[in-house]
Amino acid sequence: MDDYFDVVVIGGGQAGLATGHYLAERGLRFVILEAHDRIGESWRRRWDTLRVFTAARYDGLPGMPFPAERHYFPTKDEVAEYLEAYARAMELPVRLGIRVDRMARADDDRRAFVIHAGAHLIVANQVVVATGAWHEPRIPDFAAELRADILQLHSSGFTDPSQLRPGPVLVVGGANSGGEIAHRVARDHETWLVGRDTGQMPFDINGRMARLADPLIWFMANHVLTVANPIGRRARPSLQARGAPLERVRKSDLAEAGVKRIYARVSGARDGLPVLEDGQVMDVSDVIWATGFRHEYPWIQLERRVVDDDGWPIHERGVSTAAPGLYFVGVPFLYSLASPLIGGVGRDARYLVERIAAAAPTLARAPAAA
Repeated sequence: MDDYFDVVVIGGGQAGLATGHYLAERGLRFVILEAHDRIGESWRRRWDTLRVFTAARYDGLPGMPFPAERHYFPTKDEVAEYLEAYARAMELPVRLGIRVDRMARADDDRRAFVIHAGAHLIVANQVVVATGAWHEPRIPDFAAELRADILQLHSSGFTDPSQLRPGPVLVVGGANSGGEIAHRVARDHETWLVGRDTGQMPFDINGRMARLADPLIWFMANHVLTVANPIGRRARPSLQARGAPLERVRKSDLAEAGVKRIYARVSGARDGLPVLEDGQVMDVSDVIWATGFRHEYPWIQLERRVVDDDGWPIHERGVSTAAPGLYFVGVPFLYSLASPLIGGVGRDARYLVERIAAAAPTLARAPAAA
């Protein structure tokens, strides 16, 4: 039998849970669909030494602070546990292990959405896409030309060096993830890090200067680097396209760990080995592609395209301008630089739920948020 809801939220990470919090406050009938069998699983599967880059005082979702000392940087597993505890504490209706295959308009009501998820068929008046910032791993086509005995992993599949084969490792991508992974791998392997220079934070995020600067940085990320501010609008394209600068692991840390840094792109393959744009051939046993992700929503099959040529949603502050009743949350720089962050996604979620409630006024029982 079909399920009918006022709102379906697709994705049970921080974006989906924050949205669920505000939907529950409004009294709307909704469900959150999470593809994994456990909340927070996408965090648990990241590399073993990963910590978030915002202090715990900025890592809380609406209505529940992160349970740690304010200057502490939580581990990936602590974040996962927090998200799981949040869903329990807020009594959010999350359905686990439900992966959406297709979403289209209902034949008998072109305003409603029909969501196909395996054997499940769910109908909703409105849909929030909260699938997060990491979709399909971006790996260059020439990776298929590398020798079969070279182990290749994307950063999303790397957990620890035990996965790697003996011998030198090439980490491709010089942004923050690549730097952290190269630093981790260098304990056990000769390690090369290649890619353009994305810069680094001007101070150690664990140091005293960072504690003093944190409030200013957080204010900038939330109130200056926004689409409502000319500074933010100018910065947005490059911030969406570029990798994050080095934060916890700095250039000096990489050098001390013995990481060999080359500021060049991998441009192809030669005789089954990676080759740099300057012609240098890298004779390595392993390649880790820290090359980011593509934004893709192939399962959204509506009457009009809802994403642009680069895969970014076509929207105004998360409200789809191509498909009425469709919303996006948790997307990098949806409204501000903080939009995909645990502590920043709540503002976007609240704004969208206000729009959702306005589209279903008879169902919205609570007053609008200030």
